[in-house]
Amino acid sequence: MAASIAASGGSVTRRLLRGAARGLSGGGGTAAEEPEGAVVNVVFVDRTGRHVPVQGRVGDNVLHLAQRHGLELEGACEASLACSTCHVYVSPAYLDRLPPPDEREDDLLDQAPLLQENSRLSCQIRLGPELEGARFTLPRLTRNFYVDGHVPKPH
Repeated sequence: MAASIAASGGSVTRRLLRGAARGLSGGGGTAAEEPEGAVVNVVFVDRTGRHVPVQGRVGDNVLHLAQRHGLELEGACEASLACSTCHVYVSPAYLDRLPPPDEREDDLLDQAPLLQENSRLSCQIRLGPELEGARFTLPRLTRNFYVDGHVPKPH
């Protein structure tokens, strides 16, 4: 982690401290408070800058939602929290609405290229009403594991 802090000018430290503060303030509502099948509208911004509006359901995993809509998020570990190939940037206005990343996610984010304060692993984000209108931006590059042209498909 020290190397990441040095390489990013301390932004990781700010991200971690903000994450700890979010844990104290609590988050927004939970999926259990919403009717089953409630719709959440979000926008993905792909690597070319194209905005892709998407409708998901409360409880949807953001990685799988992106994959279902043809966005290039590898998710090599299939959302088992063992890689960083589903790294995204969460729009700043929505970052504090997410639960803070746990230690495992923070450790994996340290391996993601182009880490920023608003970096998260999309496999760890579940849609809820508090994310209505959120924007998830794919970094310009990623460290993918599949090299044979394999495209992972959500289960």
